[in-house]
Amino acid sequence: MPLQQNIDQDIKSAMLNKDSTRLRGLRAIKAALLVARTEKGAQEILTEDAELKVLQKLTKQRKESADIYHAQNRPDLYQIEQEELLVIESYLPQQLDKEAITVYIKQVIAQTGASSMKDMGKVMGVLSKDLAGKADGKTISEVVKELLG
Repeated sequence: MPLQQNIDQDIKSAMLNKDSTRLRGLRAIKAALLVARTEKGAQEILTEDAELKVLQKLTKQRKESADIYHAQNRPDLYQIEQEELLVIESYLPQQLDKEAITVYIKQVIAQTGASSMKDMGKVMGVLSKDLAGKADGKTISEVVKELLG
């Protein structure tokens, strides 16, 4: 079932269960998918890859907002962002842990023959395609810098 239909069903379910927290997160996803579908040059039906990118973008936005609210000592807003983040992440594929990411990056570094920070772009190009949706880009970048640095 396409993500849009899945979200619509889950919105109905959340409304019936009066789960306002989940409903807020689901509505955010639905709105972002609608915006992505109506952008100039976008297709009427989003590909699975495009849907994944929308979810990743929402996840990144929620994490950044939560960090800002935490730094500004706003626990009320921080809580809202964390709740929405949990809902959004439930629709993403299972994320790899840092150990699994490190093992995979070591393999890619060996394959590409990278030896220094100058080769980071080459390594990141391969990793961004292979680990799309499976790992956070920031984490990937940190591990690559650590291994090449």
